[in-house]
Amino acid sequence: ARLMADATQGVATPEQEAFWRDGYVVLRGFSSRSECEGMLSRMSALIDEWEPTAEHEKLSVFRTDSEQEGAQGSDDYFLSSADKVRFFLEPGAADEATGALRPGIQKATALNKVGHALHELIPEFREYAQSSKVQNLVRALGLRSPDLVQSMYIFKQPRIGALVTPHQDSCFLRTEPLSCVGLWLALERADESNGCLWARPGSHVEPLRRHFARDLPVSLNPEGLPGAGKMSFVWMPGSESAEASKWEGGLPAGVAGPADLGFVPVIAEAGDLVVIHGQVDHCSLPNTSDTSRHTFQLHLVEGRQGGAEWDERNWLAYPPGKPFPKFRVPPSGV
Repeated sequence: ARLMADATQGVATPEQEAFWRDGYVVLRGFSSRSECEGMLSRMSALIDEWEPTAEHEKLSVFRTDSEQEGAQGSDDYFLSSADKVRFFLEPGAADEATGALRPGIQKATALNKVGHALHELIPEFREYAQSSKVQNLVRALGLRSPDLVQSMYIFKQPRIGALVTPHQDSCFLRTEPLSCVGLWLALERADESNGCLWARPGSHVEPLRRHFARDLPVSLNPEGLPGAGKMSFVWMPGSESAEASKWEGGLPAGVAGPADLGFVPVIAEAGDLVVIHGQVDHCSLPNTSDTSRHTFQLHLVEGRQGGAEWDERNWLAYPPGKPFPKFRVPPSGV
């Protein structure tokens, strides 16, 4: 599924026009059924191998609501996960007093996500991230020397899959100039019944509202550790008064749903890819159905050789001296 026609012809496809108009586009059938099933199967095996009490005394809960700053802002397990495969629970799955799984909750149904280096460390996800189709797509978007900075496997568990509040991806993966692109691959059908993606068309032309920033860049931290320090949301100059700032961290009171704010549902079948501009406003509602909604999400930014500088205050940080992954070989085919 090519996003752009041959650059020498200077002719854009309808998909590319949609991306630059709306800030996102759905590429139908981007991945095969067998490719999706391979990722689903491997994640199941990773969960079987995971021992919740073996690597971390207190299990880490991932949230995107008004408590996100407290939950992730000082969690070393989260802040040092950029080059690792780590497991994060749904809110309410862990006992707040003991940090252990609540009685009766199975680990496979307690997980919110796994991240953030699946695309580098796990073969099934690495093969997808390094595939010719992904490389061709990213080049068509204009990235010249992309860094593959982050990947996440999102479960959106049946009945308990939590709300993901409206946000811009560049808030978490900021470069100068802004360059983040998200590749949101549906491994199962995603619709309004099980917590599909919602996006606000055209919002990518709005400025970045805030930045999830470290108090100190890793390079200036005395310990030099990605997990050291604290995080907080920093409003970008002039953005706190923007209309969209009213729904950062949660939908405003009196709003029935994201449609009231101009968001539209993005329905996807297994294998469909949603390409997401780093500044487009997007979210997903809780999954109250009996059906899971697994996705694999890869985020890229322009690298230094392409003319962008990574913000060292971003939450995501590799150990000093360790570079972000790159595409390993030039793409082949179409």
